[in-house]
Order: sequence, then structure tokens, then C-alpha cells
Amino acid sequence: MVKSPILQQRLLNQRLLGNPLNTPEAVVSWLGAVQAQDYPGAKWGLGLRGQSFTDQAVDRAFDEGRILRTHILRPTWHFVAPADIRSFLSISRPRVQAFNAYYYRRCELDARQLLKSHVAIEKALRGRRFLTRGELSTVLGKARIDARAMRLAAVVMHAELEGLICSGPRRGKEFTYALMDERVPRGSVLPPDQALAELTRRYFRSHGPATIKDFVWWSGLTMAQAKAGMAAIEPALRRLDVAGLKYWVVPASVPAGSPKASTTYLLPNYDEFLIAYKDRDEVLTHRRSLAEQPPPQNHSPHHVIVDGQLAGSWRRVPRPSAVDVEVSLFVRKPSARHQRELAAAGRSLSTFLDRPLSLAMS
Repeated sequence: MVKSPILQQRLLNQRLLGNPLNTPEAVVSWLGAVQAQDYPGAKWGLGLRGQSFTDQAVDRAFDEGRILRTHILRPTWHFVAPADIRSFLSISRPRVQAFNAYYYRRCELDARQLLKSHVAIEKALRGRRFLTRGELSTVLGKARIDARAMRLAAVVMHAELEGLICSGPRRGKEFTYALMDERVPRGSVLPPDQALAELTRRYFRSHGPATIKDFVWWSGLTMAQAKAGMAAIEPALRRLDVAGLKYWVVPASVPAGSPKASTTYLLPNYDEFLIAYKDRDEVLTHRRSLAEQPPPQNHSPHHVIVDGQLAGSWRRVPRPSAVDVEVSLFVRKPSARHQRELAAAGRSLSTFLDRPLSLAMS
């Protein structure tokens, strides 16, 4: 049972509870952007919020360009919908590029070199050619641009943020890059003020209730931009005052209850339920109040959530034809209900991966 009304509403709005969404791209569009530097974990994050699609279905959506992976919010990768990428980049780019300025200087990349790298990359990818990062390094080397290790990462991120490139289809287990103009047909791009309003609306609809500081953290925007975005959607915002904090939400038609009624989850690392908030005290209360022993030595970055709060960690141990999941809880003995729900969470992961799965608790 979720005791916190804030966490109850977040579970519903994030589609972890209540009616799920039908496709990977629908989940990404609903959330606005999904942190995705860990690709397998991010795929499972989509699966938790969906129904009737598997890990392979997310791969297909990614390879077909129905969801994209690029640097767009904060200097890290996110999944984003093709319909949103240009509009959201138009408002996030200046902030992230400003944040990266020191990184570019450290790599001795000036404006001339970055422009030269863009020309070489555009030429190499033109005609729907998809190249891996290593292949782009070779292309840049032939153009007499040293692009290895950190310099390569900086050059590629700059090109992503400028809207030159985005993710292409995977080649085996490797990621490729594509020209955005060839991967994403040019459609209507929202003016900056409307793009800011839409990003703000999307966040407070799918992640609310949340504070303005949460939104600033998630989006990477300035406080002034966040206030402007909230002012633009003021009629849609609902305010909740809890424990001296002001939370905001855009009410949405997200029905509660069946088919997702369990409140115990095996969340991946960087899941939006945790990473999307500056203040995570509501989620960490369970850890502080119920811990009877220090976190185990095999503590994993994947998170066990029970009734909306952090209750332990888990790790995935792949085998040739199956998967082992090892769960480490902060309490010595979970209740019978939580044991049943953890077992059900394991079955959900097994269905998503389409592989037999065994779950062990310690």
C-alpha cells in the first residue's frame, strides 16, 4: 500500500500503476524524454510502463527510428520521440552546450574544428549511411581532425546537440549515427516559447506531482526558464502543498487499478521514477526507516521499489538461455505480500525479455 499521496500520483502518472501504454514510442512520448545511457535498462523502463511488447519490440522501434536516442536534456543520452526532438532541442541546446563549453576547451576543440567535423560527418553519413562511433573516428581522422577517446565523444555530442545527427539502427550490438534530416522528416517545429510550454506540460503531466526544482533538475533549464514554462501552462497546473513544499501536477486521464495494480517493482538504474527528481526524500524514507542492516556488498544500481519507496537493489546475471535475478533487500524478511509481488515482478521481466528467469532473494 502506497502511503504517500505524492508517490501514489507519481506511480499513476508515470504509468507504473494503472493502465499501461501500448507501444514503446507511446511511453517515450508520454514521458517527454527518458534517460537512456544504459540502453538495456532504459528499454526495461519502457517495458514497465507498457503492455504486450517485449525487449525485441523496443529494439525494433529503435532500429526503425520510432524512438531516438541522443543528447537532449542535461549532458547525457535520452530516448525522445521523433516528433519532439527538434522542438525540445531548440530550448535545451543552449544550456547543454554552455555546460559542455569547458569540456570542449579541455579537448582543445574550437569553433573552427567543430564546424570542420560537422562537414566531414555530414558528408560521410549523407545518403542514409549509418556509421558507428569508431567509423566516425576514422572519417574524422581522414579529415585531419583528431577525434579519439574524449575528443571523439565531445565532437559527436556537439553534433547531436546541434541537430546534425541522431541515433541510427543498431548494427549487431553497436550503435550507429544517422543524419537527423534523413532520419527525422522535417515537420513543424514549435517556436521556442511553445516548445518550452510543451516540455513543461509533458513533465508535470507524466512526472508530477513535482517541485519546480525537480523540473529544473530534469530538464537542465534555468530557474527563469522553468518559471516561464510554468507560467505558460498555468491554467493546467494544479498545486499541492505537502510538508512545506509546493508540488505541481497537470491532471491527466490516467485510470487507476487494473491491469497494473502491484506496487512492487524491479526498476532499472536511471529510471525516471527516481532520476527525474532533485528531491528524492519521499522515495528514500522507506530505506531510512526500515533498514535493519547495511546495504549488502553486492549492492546493485538497479532498484527494488516497494509501495513507492526504495527497499533494496537487484542485479541481472545473464546466462546463455536464461536470466538470473538476484535481489538484495534492506530488510531481513519481506512480508508474504511483498514476496509474492517480487515474484510477480520477476515474471514480468521474464515476459519482457522472453527468456526463462529465476529470482533469488537475499
